Amino acid sequence: MTDRIPPVLRPEHPISRPLSGLLDAFELEAEGAAEGVELAGVTLSTGDVQPGDLFVGIAGAHAHGASYAADAVEKGAVAVLTDAAGAAIARAALGETAVPIVVVDDPRAALGEISAWVYRTRERPPLLFGTTGTNGKTTTSYLLEAILKQLGLVTGLSSTAERHIGPLTVVSRLTTPEASEMHALLARMRESEVRAVAVEVSAQALSRHRVDGLWFDVVGFTNLSHDHLDDYANLEEYFQAKLALFDPDRAGRGVVLLDSGWGERVVEGSRIPVTTLTADPAFDAEWRVAIDDERPEYTAFTVTGPQGRALTTRVPLIGRHIAADAALAIVMLVEAGFDLGAIDHALSGGIDAYLPGRTERVSGDAGPTVYVDFGHSPDAFLRTLQAVRAVTPGRVIMLFGADGDRDKTKRHEMGRVASEYSDLLVITDHHPRFEDPDAIRATLLEGAALAEHPAETHEYSPPERAIRETVALAKEGDAILWAGPGHQDYRDIRGERTPYSARELARQALAEAGWS
Repeated sequence: MTDRIPPVLRPEHPISRPLSGLLDAFELEAEGAAEGVELAGVTLSTGDVQPGDLFVGIAGAHAHGASYAADAVEKGAVAVLTDAAGAAIARAALGETAVPIVVVDDPRAALGEISAWVYRTRERPPLLFGTTGTNGKTTTSYLLEAILKQLGLVTGLSSTAERHIGPLTVVSRLTTPEASEMHALLARMRESEVRAVAVEVSAQALSRHRVDGLWFDVVGFTNLSHDHLDDYANLEEYFQAKLALFDPDRAGRGVVLLDSGWGERVVEGSRIPVTTLTADPAFDAEWRVAIDDERPEYTAFTVTGPQGRALTTRVPLIGRHIAADAALAIVMLVEAGFDLGAIDHALSGGIDAYLPGRTERVSGDAGPTVYVDFGHSPDAFLRTLQAVRAVTPGRVIMLFGADGDRDKTKRHEMGRVASEYSDLLVITDHHPRFEDPDAIRATLLEGAALAEHPAETHEYSPPERAIRETVALAKEGDAILWAGPGHQDYRDIRGERTPYSARELARQALAEAGWS
């Protein structure tokens, strides 16, 4: 359903660069005449081709991107960049349609630097902040952007949920976009006079060259826990992928949250200067965060640094982990050169932030409180359930499902944690993709049974029924945490993006049950 795929944001007034200049800059050669060919953009996808594009053909799991060269040229691409195998495929596909073909050893590895050159993203770059970790990347990125706005800057954001350019917002395709899209986004931000950008950096983005060509002023590390072992052989390999962000070729300074234990490994392995932060008395750090108050409307905290410098504020979300993410954002800004006193003044009334699908309350004042959350790992479940418990007078009810065709090794632990830390548990479907949803639920139920103190457990499918049944189980004062869908507006069922909103389904279920 291509009409549901969000657009790629590009500069509205691109300044073309000559293909001959690119060849000189990277010491490359082209098959075919390069003189007079002007490049306005770069893309990997024929669906995104615009006139003047350099089309990049990369070998995929099922086909080589160069096989689509003729389609790309028909849509306006003026040159092709690919590997040697792709060049042969492109020549055969193009036939008499002559455009220059540039050959490189590894097109994906070259994509970031070439995109940076075409889009001129190294010219007058904004302040760049990058956050990595298993959980909290999105939260920290949104809070960074919110504080920067309160400091008076025009801001940009690239996150799992959304891309922002000042007031413009579009839904994201990937946590971190492909390098060509990332540099196009930054070029569009430059047109809008964006001065500071918060970027969520996944492990996959680092492994797959999606942030190549970027240099971050400050990077942050939140935590590491069991996730994405469908992409990485083990936690050590997953950790090493994230550690790559703390390299002088990628960033100037770093801030590391120590609380998951892996933070100390980041400090040991970092090749850039780092500052440390903790919310856990067991760790020794330069900055500390302490919780002052937890309420359904906000979490108040104080962050204290060297020489006793301190800032007290609040964030409009629940959870000690959220306060730690907010403190991480604050310390990253201090490391970037912002004065703590100026930040304190800007945040005197609290951090003004809205985070779509991050423990987002979607219920009214009467009846059970319903939160929709994007969490999809055991550690995320634990932290969020503890946060909900701290502000809930009644029972904590959890509703969740698991992604199909994704890391299967975490499913038992997801079920166990959900069962151990909730009073009632409802297991349903999420994105089954090409897996059997019945089998996914069965594995989650097996995990739930492993809890030392298992919750009363129910199973309902599909999720449209599950939320109605869950609301029917709830009473005044209870809380329902629906984990998984968060901000997403679709379900992936056998490759089709089916329209779907957990927020709206929850509100409908509450209304049908008689709650406002």
